[in-house]
Amino acid sequence: MQSESPTQATASPTQRKTPGKAALASFLGSTLEYYDFFIYGTAAALVFPHLFFPTADPAIGLISAFATFGVAYVARPVGGLVMGHFGDKLGRKKILLLTLGIMGLSSLGIGFLPGYEQVGIWAPILLVAGRLAQGFSAGAESAGASALTLEHSPEGKRGFFTSFVMTGYASGMVLATLVFIPVAAMPQDAMMAWGWRIPFWLSIVVLAIAYWVRTHLDETPVFEEAQEKDQVAPMPVKDVLKFQGADVARVVGMSIMSVMQTIFTVFGLAYATSTAGFDRASILTVNAVAIGLSMVAMPLAARLSDRIGRRPVMLTAAIGCSVTIFLYFLALASGNLVLVFLAAFLNMTVLYSGFNGIWPSFFAEQFAAPVRYTGMALGNQLGLVLAGFAPMIAGMLLTPGVTGWIPVAVFATVCMLIAAASVFYSRETFRTPIAELGAPYLKGFALRRDRLAAEKQDLSAARAGAPIP
Repeated sequence: MQSESPTQATASPTQRKTPGKAALASFLGSTLEYYDFFIYGTAAALVFPHLFFPTADPAIGLISAFATFGVAYVARPVGGLVMGHFGDKLGRKKILLLTLGIMGLSSLGIGFLPGYEQVGIWAPILLVAGRLAQGFSAGAESAGASALTLEHSPEGKRGFFTSFVMTGYASGMVLATLVFIPVAAMPQDAMMAWGWRIPFWLSIVVLAIAYWVRTHLDETPVFEEAQEKDQVAPMPVKDVLKFQGADVARVVGMSIMSVMQTIFTVFGLAYATSTAGFDRASILTVNAVAIGLSMVAMPLAARLSDRIGRRPVMLTAAIGCSVTIFLYFLALASGNLVLVFLAAFLNMTVLYSGFNGIWPSFFAEQFAAPVRYTGMALGNQLGLVLAGFAPMIAGMLLTPGVTGWIPVAVFATVCMLIAAASVFYSRETFRTPIAELGAPYLKGFALRRDRLAAEKQDLSAARAGAPIP
């Protein structure tokens, strides 16, 4: 039998990489995840306060609905930790198929829930249960899709291909908004009775398409190579915290930048329609266009990060968003829809894309392959807990009057500065070969391996009666 040359052995994993197919699978999976996630956010702003949390004070009902929106972000770290563990042990593909099923079925179930008038307290309890399932699934999706796409991507283009994970976010957000525009334009009675359910029912279509694509995707060469070399970590969370705990903490800090997203999409929608006086369809359209255009901006920002580095682009995004969130609320207070769109374009389309298009590759690149899924999921999802409760916090910070939004904008800015500091102190990775990513883990793993080998050698020598050096 002819032996394989070193050149052939090295080339084989590269030849099995399918970056285009991986990017498509991640795009479709993220589209489903974020479509389901954002139809809930839209319903929480427009419908759920009346159906599931009826109260004499509309503000209390709105805050309660926003709290159920945030509950999913508590479940996300749990989902990331559990699914990340199995994703690092069993493979990225198997776990990503499971997360799709959980998200699709939980969203479909929410679409069939009875309201408070029908079953009383069971209505919000069942709603929270469905939302927890959504959060559990979403906590595993983004990290798994990012790891899978990154490991299929060619060197020098990892940022570009992995950006399609969050291009799927924009696609899902636009789909959710477009579906809700005709629903929001329905007569109030019809929308409250059955219209709000339609977006949840339609998630089954996206689920079927995304599931089919993912079943035809290969496992990543990087993970298969780790299996072949017996480098799969038996307890990924233990190893990632031991060797890369500081990297997990920095990813937590960077993930706080997502507060900007939920302030804009969830709280901003409620503020615009209830306080600033805009009609629902107009603001939903502005959001859909601004975030839809980011589907072009995110790959461009990621391509730029492949050339000049991840950190400069993400720092620009954090500082720029800190300024433009004030412009966005000023525009809402002015009542001018054109100004609202221009501010939304600057904040979401141009600047936030500099974070949203790059974090899937940058976060994944902080970790070595054996703990990549777990490390990224744990850090990212813990940081997102604050983003989940940001609309509720913003609702409590909002004060009466035309300038009542200022404390909300200050809160968002503080979060951006925390994220910027975390970016600044993170390792730049855009030129690091994929095999050398996660240097602290690789160094710690090598030292532990050498120590265990030495201990084994000493034990063998002792048993043989030889003197131990």
